[in-house]
Amino acid sequence: MTPSRPGRTAGLSRRHFALALSSALLGSGCAAPHRGTGRPGDPIVLTLLSHYTSGALKAALQRPVDEWNATHDRVRVRTTAVEFTDLLTTLMVRQAAGQGADLLHPYCLWTGQLVRAGVLRPAPPEHAGEIGRGYREAAVSSASVAGRVYGYPTEVQTYALYYNRRLLREAGVERPPRTWRELEETAYRTARRDRYGNTLVQGFGLSAYDDATTVGQTLALLNAAGGRFLSPDGRSTAIDSPAGRAVFGLEHRLVAQGASAPGVNVYQAFPSGQVAMVVGAGWWTGNLKALMGRGYRDVGVAPLPVPGAGDERATLSTGFLLGVNTACPHPREAWEFLRWLNSAKVSGTSTGKEAGKGAGNGMAATRMSRLQVSVGSMTGRADDMRTLLGAGADPNLRPFLDALAYAVPEPNAPGAQQAKSLLRKNIEALWTGQQSVEEALRSTRRQVDQEVSRSW
Repeated sequence: MTPSRPGRTAGLSRRHFALALSSALLGSGCAAPHRGTGRPGDPIVLTLLSHYTSGALKAALQRPVDEWNATHDRVRVRTTAVEFTDLLTTLMVRQAAGQGADLLHPYCLWTGQLVRAGVLRPAPPEHAGEIGRGYREAAVSSASVAGRVYGYPTEVQTYALYYNRRLLREAGVERPPRTWRELEETAYRTARRDRYGNTLVQGFGLSAYDDATTVGQTLALLNAAGGRFLSPDGRSTAIDSPAGRAVFGLEHRLVAQGASAPGVNVYQAFPSGQVAMVVGAGWWTGNLKALMGRGYRDVGVAPLPVPGAGDERATLSTGFLLGVNTACPHPREAWEFLRWLNSAKVSGTSTGKEAGKGAGNGMAATRMSRLQVSVGSMTGRADDMRTLLGAGADPNLRPFLDALAYAVPEPNAPGAQQAKSLLRKNIEALWTGQQSVEEALRSTRRQVDQEVSRSW
């Protein structure tokens, strides 16, 4: 699941927007999707657009949709999907062309942009109240703009420290680090190079793989240091601070002293035993288990280290939401389906994949929580997660569940996507020695302030 999978989604220039619009119209035709009238024999048809295009994700979403369609005659739901890298463009282009789906499943980072563009409809008060009561604060904040809720949080990811027990043990390290000093010491002790200087093992995995990897691990550490990327109102950056300086300094030292090699793809290197520690999101546990087989026994997960002993814990959370298009002609029915999927508690294994995995079989949880657990992910419903990740579940998921209580949501102001891309550019310049810590902070502040100030 994503968003480690969220990658390089840039803003649309006018030229790219026009080209994408033409392609979308050619691919989908000029007529709006048939939605029915609601009369007997002609049910309302709601379209749901997501990035669940194939495999387990597509099947996991289709199961509850099929259940709804089998038990509701008047309102039917039809799913459609595009690759995540095309999702934001598709949302914006189809909306401009009058082709927007009724139900939308965007990355929460884009909420402010979609609200500003008039794509997302605010949740009615009764639904907003349910969301506020049912989910952890970070999940609610991710699905909100200026205090107003715009959808049901679905997939929620928190960040923690993955580590390789064998590599730590071979370096004489008995437990995962709890402070940044311990993190550095462990990184230097576990890093290995050959006689030609080639990296054999990264002590701490920094990776320039994509936005989510490069920026996600940095923002998680920034939050752990008590800092923030953007100001509370989203109109300026806050990273040029003592906390930001500490994070950039930590990453600079790790690279300069050979404990990190940002050019290495950690998604390949960690499962191969070539990375001792890395910060990552909870979705990765399922992938690692499938990739590593018996070698997964060496994988441990610990809370994100904090700068000093006794410091308050914090980390990053990212997520997705399910909301209703402003152009949906049947908003009441659309919100009712979302409530059924995300709020109604059911017993048993309605998603069909949790059985035998310690996933709270027979105990009440929402369909969306069961869906997410079936593919190795989580929702922001802590009560559901405690039920579904009960006895017998992968213990490596527990730190991600615990982090729901103290995670800080990714900023979702109107310019957040471009701000994230700019931050990534400066982080990579720091890692490659093109900028000093101070230069990277100043450059980030200047570029991001310019972007977010004009996005309102």
